[in-house]
Amino acid sequence: MFTEVTHNTSVTLVIRGGASQYIEESARSLNDAIMIVLRAVKSHAIVAGGGAIEMELSRFLREHLRTIKGKHQLVINGFAKALEIIPKQLSENSGMDGTDILNKLRQIHTTKGEEGRWFGVNALEGGVADMFKTFVWEPELVRLNVLTAATEAACTILSVDQTIRNPASEQNQAAAAGRLDGTSQPPGKGRGRGMNMGRGMRMMQGRGGK
Repeated sequence: MFTEVTHNTSVTLVIRGGASQYIEESARSLNDAIMIVLRAVKSHAIVAGGGAIEMELSRFLREHLRTIKGKHQLVINGFAKALEIIPKQLSENSGMDGTDILNKLRQIHTTKGEEGRWFGVNALEGGVADMFKTFVWEPELVRLNVLTAATEAACTILSVDQTIRNPASEQNQAAAAGRLDGTSQPPGKGRGRGMNMGRGMRMMQGRGGK
């Protein structure tokens, strides 16, 4: 910790917590916050956060559907629907109704044009708001990388046309399932029960004969 420095360009952050995992999580969150601010300062372009850019892209894709034909419409419509998961999840994590917030954002982005382009989920006050005016910004490069990585992951999953099976693992799972539902019993357990039942039957027959 550097103190009494006239021209100090470094900052010391002291993190405290009740457990080591809390301190580590706080350190990771703080590092993410510092890095995103650094990226925003170095970047030459920013976009509004709160799911605003995802809603605008979804609106653009839905309008683009009118100009194409064939099965490509289903693919583009699925991509547009997937983009809306971001603002919906943000609203649900903030304790709001995701469907209601999503409908409001769709209406604003469709009807208001340029004025409603940057409307997103306002998690602090609840509802929707212009994210640019509320200073919720994200670097353009970060959003491009996120969309690219998500698209590549989805394409990789869709390109898998064969399932790899492990016979040994399946046998172990079947054996474990048999032990759980009680179908497999230790040898000799049922034999003693049968002998006891047989003795009881003979005793009852003997009494009836007397």
